[in-house]
Amino acid sequence: MARVTFDNTGKQYGKMWALRGFSARFEPGEAVSVIGPNGSGKTTMIKCLLGLVRASTGSIHVNGQPVGDDPEYRHHVGHMPQISRFPNELKIGQLIDLMDDIRGCDLERTDGPLVRELGVDRMMDKRLGTLSGGQRQKVSAVLAFRYAPTVLVLDEPTAGPDPLSSEALLFAVGNIKRTGTTVLIPRHLMEEVEAMADRVAYLHEGQLRFLLPPEELLAATGEARLSRAIPAMLLNTRPQHVESL
Repeated sequence: MARVTFDNTGKQYGKMWALRGFSARFEPGEAVSVIGPNGSGKTTMIKCLLGLVRASTGSIHVNGQPVGDDPEYRHHVGHMPQISRFPNELKIGQLIDLMDDIRGCDLERTDGPLVRELGVDRMMDKRLGTLSGGQRQKVSAVLAFRYAPTVLVLDEPTAGPDPLSSEALLFAVGNIKRTGTTVLIPRHLMEEVEAMADRVAYLHEGQLRFLLPPEELLAATGEARLSRAIPAMLLNTRPQHVESL
């Protein structure tokens, strides 16, 4: 069974379709880099998956559960947003305790992936309102990985942290994939993430142009690098056919 399934999913705002006829299956244990220019539909797709907005058409399933009124499926989804927002008055340790209580988790504060690797174990008494953007991303990464998600969404995961932290994060992605977790990485083009992706999904104007393994992109275009293969592929593909819109 696919971990995440989109079936002819669309999202309309007024007369504008931010996402049109999006159909895709994301399998257990794979990382998919979701790329495209600003306004391509990446953010809308992820918001629909997370239940932050409701799709106008089609359906979405996570672990066989429909994304809809029942938020139960979200217990199995980890999310590291590009910009993290936390209660400023709380300390990091208090936030972790709060989230553990909500999730029914009995881990120690310093247990779990990335807590020590990102240095969060040394910041437990820092108030969230005093953190830099990079520090907030580290806390967000710890929380995203902490509860053994079966689906993990990492939004621009290496945009803020320092190089060593980015390396630790990418290493953690490799580890969690081996447990069967599906990792979705919406972002702009970036070689280090594309190189580790099992498949690359390209969206443009709300429609899926292709969803292929990197090696197939290279073979189909005869290019040696994804940064050149993707534009070449776009010249030879059309958006998904949308029958119901």
